Amino acid sequence: MISNSVVVDTNLIFSALIPKASRIREILFENNLRFYSPNFLIAEIYKHKSKLIKNSKLSESEIYLYFNSIIEKIKFIPTEYIGIESRQKAYDLCKDVDVKDIPFLALAIDLNVPLWTGDRKLKDGLKTKGYNNFYLE
Repeated sequence: MISNSVVVDTNLIFSALIPKASRIREILFENNLRFYSPNFLIAEIYKHKSKLIKNSKLSESEIYLYFNSIIEKIKFIPTEYIGIESRQKAYDLCKDVDVKDIPFLALAIDLNVPLWTGDRKLKDGLKTKGYNNFYLE
C-alpha cells in the first residue's frame, strides 16, 4: 500500500474544473496526498471537452490552464502496468455497474489505495458487492 495516496477518477476531475467545486480542488492541491490515475482519464476529459466548457462557464483556454495544473498533481499509470488479477477483480466488480470505471478500480486494487469518486451509482454498486475502499474527503 502507498500511504497517503488515492486513485482519482474522471468525474472528480470534471468537478474540479467547475468553479463551484473548490473543495475538490483544495484536496487535489494538498501536499500530503499523492494522486494516481490510469491514462484513460486524459482521454475521457478530452472526449467530454465541449460539455466541460459549457458546464464550467470557462473559456477553452481557462479549462486547459486548470486542467494542466490538475494533471500535474496526478501520476498517470499506463493500463498495461496494472496487474491482470487486479483488472479481473475490477471487471467482476464493475461489469454490471459501469465498465468505464474498471481501469480506475483496477488501479486502486493494484496499488491497494482508496478510490476517490463522486459517482454515487458506482459507490453504491461496489458497496453491494463488498468493496468499500473509498477516499472520503
